[in-house]
Amino acid sequence: MSRTAIFASLLSLFGIATSQGCSHQLLKDVDFPGTDLKFVYAADENHCQLLCTQHPACLFFTFVRPDWTRDNRHFYCYLKSTPSKEPNVQTDLVGVTSGFSLRHCSTRPRPCLQDVYHNVDFPGADYRTLFTHDYKECQRTCNQDINCQFFTFLTERFTPDKYKYKCYLKMSMDVPTTPIVERKIGVVSGFSHALHMTPPSETVSECEGQQFPNMDMLGNSVESLPAGSAGHCQALCSAHPLCTHFTYASDSLTCSLRRNPDELVRRPKEGVTSGLPARFCQLDRCWLKQAQPNIDFRGSDIGFELMDDADICQKSCTSDPHCQFYTYVTQDFADRSYRGRCYFKRSITLPAPPKINKLPHVVSGFSLRDCVKPFQPDI
Repeated sequence: MSRTAIFASLLSLFGIATSQGCSHQLLKDVDFPGTDLKFVYAADENHCQLLCTQHPACLFFTFVRPDWTRDNRHFYCYLKSTPSKEPNVQTDLVGVTSGFSLRHCSTRPRPCLQDVYHNVDFPGADYRTLFTHDYKECQRTCNQDINCQFFTFLTERFTPDKYKYKCYLKMSMDVPTTPIVERKIGVVSGFSHALHMTPPSETVSECEGQQFPNMDMLGNSVESLPAGSAGHCQALCSAHPLCTHFTYASDSLTCSLRRNPDELVRRPKEGVTSGLPARFCQLDRCWLKQAQPNIDFRGSDIGFELMDDADICQKSCTSDPHCQFYTYVTQDFADRSYRGRCYFKRSITLPAPPKINKLPHVVSGFSLRDCVKPFQPDI
């Protein structure tokens, strides 16, 4: 495919995006009933809208606000989609707010989540606790800790007394996670070369992480995730503050994040690669640039376009701010009708508490690291 044809293809994608429109409008006490993809927890309607924007299939949403009175579904963020790309029904409903994905708007890739939420708890996802004199100090600590993405602080009025002034630092994975990784003849998968796994900073330098081929490392399991390579697994371990080492199994394409802070126990094992995370630095990006032949990143599709080869697919994914990873179907694929398809994919990497509750005398919020530099809109 020529450079002119590539440019025309990208213009075609842009034309589709802009024809769908960009709506920042939030509709208070309006419900878009049905057509749910899933629900996630969101701190408010703006957070819900950003989660919808990052979800690969979400086009619009309905958020259940804290003033909802019919049941306990507070902070539920329902992600929705329809074949027509518009809500099928719009009804009045007190206690909810609805709106649309911002995928086709000019939005910053790492949004600033600057609001704090009084009498709101973000339970779970803790990796560190300490005592601070107020929630502002707790948030400042979160800002300084590169692993922290959100926090909950227990105020001086919290009971029992022994937990007053306690600050909980929390995290969610900010490295793209591929939901299903499997071997499949006739496909090539890889990542956008524009991905950034650490916040931009003049003090963050590049570094190499240590890997041990054909070596298993023992430890308690933190989490098990699908991964396309040992480098991807290392990036996942580096993004998790409780992971002290990892083991990647090439036969099952599984990344085991493990924890043993007391000792490093290794044993020979064929077909696995173990290693150590990289902390407070930008991990070597070679793994991002290595395409994986006969590996399928199944699911999480934004959409697809016909392209001549996997290199053009990768470059197109890199140039699209919403694409995080891709799968290209080559001419060796068994079903001819799929050949030449470049599937753009993404997952949610926005800070996302696993649960959100009402709770008296607590304050929750997010790290402000992404709020430091002013946003420069796309041109």
